[in-house]
Amino acid sequence: MAEKPAAQQTNLFGEPIVLPEVKPLTPIKRRIINASVEIQQEPLEQADYLHTVLCQVGMPRKQTTDREFERSNGHMSLSLEAGSLFDGHQLVKQPLPYGARPRLVMVHISSEAVRRRSPIVEVGHSAYEFMRTLGFDTNGASYRNTRKQLMALAACRMTLGFMANGQPRTVKTEPIRRFDAWLKREGEQMVMWPGVLELSPDFYETLLDHAVPLDHTALAALKHSALAIDIYTWLAHRLVRVPQVQGVKVSWGNMRAQFGQEYADPKNFKREFRQALRHVLVVYPDAKVQETAGGLLLKESRPPIAPASITVPRLNGGQG
Repeated sequence: MAEKPAAQQTNLFGEPIVLPEVKPLTPIKRRIINASVEIQQEPLEQADYLHTVLCQVGMPRKQTTDREFERSNGHMSLSLEAGSLFDGHQLVKQPLPYGARPRLVMVHISSEAVRRRSPIVEVGHSAYEFMRTLGFDTNGASYRNTRKQLMALAACRMTLGFMANGQPRTVKTEPIRRFDAWLKREGEQMVMWPGVLELSPDFYETLLDHAVPLDHTALAALKHSALAIDIYTWLAHRLVRVPQVQGVKVSWGNMRAQFGQEYADPKNFKREFRQALRHVLVVYPDAKVQETAGGLLLKESRPPIAPASITVPRLNGGQG
């Protein structure tokens, strides 16, 4: 016999109850929720690191044809100049690095340098190996984009401006000094892939003194958004330094000046910033951030990485 259909549920007035449609989680939301559970339940084995200037002032988030880029925030400034790489026959101009990938690459390279206390960092025997290490997809488009961004990052010239021991300091450098490469055949084209990168002495030395500990799981969960990565690294550096008990207010105008150079419409920036911030707060549950009239209220918060989780000798944590 065929089963009878389930009776329609009704309320006290005999009216049918219509349940709201439950939408399945997107892959991004599922990844962020899983990361949040892992962060709160499982002890971190080791921290990731990024230079304090790059935590406060991010690289370009969108593709640009400009050859120079400059951004400032408070007492910190970053300037990038696109460079060139030799392909075996000629110097080839590289674009400015942009988006989430060069940020995560810079975190990986900086973390390896800090943990190993060496400016020489191995990046694997192939792009695929390096991409798997960073958790990137290894399909064709992702492969080409990752290699393009690493080349741009390796070729660029960087100027960091920040305060160190109460004095202004300027570091002009190519952050990746040595770019060991060989030619590998990919289809009918010859492409370069680095086996070893070496950080420049100036960048490496200031990195050791001004490295901010970050949670690898949180960064991996935010890999879809350069803006979310920038907000996370900013809060990781900023919230532990909020001195006032009542907190510090940051206006939407200041945040747009820091994070929204690519947005012509303030409404678009505010909408995307709010969405990215929601993702960040899920993977940084100790962050005390709330929206208030005209901006955000920041309150002193525990860092995303507890000092006991750091497996290398203690750093200044970006105090400069």
